[in-house]
Order: sequence, then structure tokens, then C-alpha cells
Amino acid sequence: MSKIAVIGIVGNSVFLEVDKFHEGGETVEAKSVHFELGGKGFNQAVAAARYGAEVSFLAAVGSDSFGAVRSFLENESIKAYLSKKEQQTAFASIVTDKIGSNHVTVYQGAQLSGNDVSSFENEIKGADILLLNNEVTEEVNLRAIEIAKRYGVRVVLNPAPARQTSQYILENVDLFTPNEHETLGIEEKENVVITVGKRGCIIKSENNKSIPAVSVARVVDTTGAGDTFNGVLAASLAEGNTLTEAVTAANIASSIGVTRRYAVSSIPTKKEIEEIMKCKRD
Repeated sequence: MSKIAVIGIVGNSVFLEVDKFHEGGETVEAKSVHFELGGKGFNQAVAAARYGAEVSFLAAVGSDSFGAVRSFLENESIKAYLSKKEQQTAFASIVTDKIGSNHVTVYQGAQLSGNDVSSFENEIKGADILLLNNEVTEEVNLRAIEIAKRYGVRVVLNPAPARQTSQYILENVDLFTPNEHETLGIEEKENVVITVGKRGCIIKSENNKSIPAVSVARVVDTTGAGDTFNGVLAASLAEGNTLTEAVTAANIASSIGVTRRYAVSSIPTKKEIEEIMKCKRD
């Protein structure tokens, strides 16, 4: 079984469904409310696990949510490495309109440190791929990449949210996976897969090969689509698939996810992804 080590944040999320987004100081009535755990790294870990990878996940959690987070991860067969902090657990508000677009506001809450990453060293050492994102600090990512490079572990970085990328990260990440608005500092890099929403994605290292998205009858909610893409991409690569094969699987996973509501609830299983892949081949 392929193994993925993931570092990120986990927190509580509230989803509000509206007909249209706010304008100015307008008050908008929500049609529904839904609560679930979330966070980029958390969602990516779940996506990789549902694709069949053995996943270890490192995150900081406040005492207010420690038990709930651990329980959820265990139910998903994810090895939880949770650093308990005094701060509150992260929190996100996701407002989705009737065409599936969303506005997200995040409170970062409990944060990992470089020392927390050191306690995760054996999981990184034993992984096929280390999957990172920018919801943790640069210090955390640097420490994790240093460990991965020491043991020859491939590193995939989803540079979201966008921030300036250090030279060390530019030189030591094996694959960057930004969307078209997150390419700050990596414009000249070739080891990049750019997701471009309903148009699919572009593999720069293969002469900007375009991999089209799978068309769906109706987009319900795009929240977490990028996280699903990254988790499945990493899991597929760890199985030994080519980059094109992994991107194709990740595209399909995201296309399934956007037809469902919410984030972690929308992440498909490997069986669902493979059924669509088989239909495309046939």
C-alpha cells in the first residue's frame, strides 16, 4: 500500500447556503446550515485515504475539538498526530451561492511549530510522498521538506493560500499544484500542475499539456475541490502512476466532489473514481 504523510490544519467549519452573496452591508438569509470538520491538509488527508493510501496526518488542535478530530480520523483509517495547543481550534465559515461558488473566511486558530514536525519525522521518512500546503507556516513547511529530502521522499506542495515562496522551497519541492491564482513565485518553474477550474488542469513539465475536466450536469458546491484533487493526485502518484494518469484521476475526483454539498462529505472513494475512469476508457 502506498503511504502519504500530510501536514496541515484541521478545524471546525460551518456551511451556509444562500441564493446570492452579500453586497456591502447587506444581510442575507441562509437557506441551510451544516457543520463539519475541515481544513486543507485535513481534506487532502481524507481524499488520499479514501483513494486507498495509508495516510498519516499532522495538525495542531485545541482542547475544544481534540477528541472529535481524533475520532473522525480514526474512522477514516488515518493515523492522527495531533499536537494539543492552548488556542482554540481553527474555524472556517463557507458561504455557497446557488451556482456553487463559495466565499470562505478562516480563523487560523491553533498552529503547528517546527518542533511538532520533528515528532512526525518517522512518518515522513516512511512515506512515498509528503503532501504540504500553505495553511501552515513557512517554518513548518521548511522543516518538513528538510526531513523529506534527507530520506529521499518526494514532496508535493499545494501553494494555497498564495504567498511568496522561499528559494529553498523552490529548489526542493518536486511538484507544485497551484490554481491559476496561486502561481506567485513559481511562474518560471516547470514542475507545476496548474488547476484551472472547469477547464481542468495544465501540466507544465509536459509542454503545457491540458487535461480537461470531466463535465458534470450541475455544480452544487466547489468547496474542497482543490483539496480533493491534491489528495487523490498524491495517492495516485504514490501508487506508481504517471503524472498524467494521476492528474486524470484527481480531475475525476474533483468532478465528483463538486456535484455534492460541503467539503469532506463530498470526497469520493477510489471505487467511484475508477468507475468513471472505466466509462471514459470504454
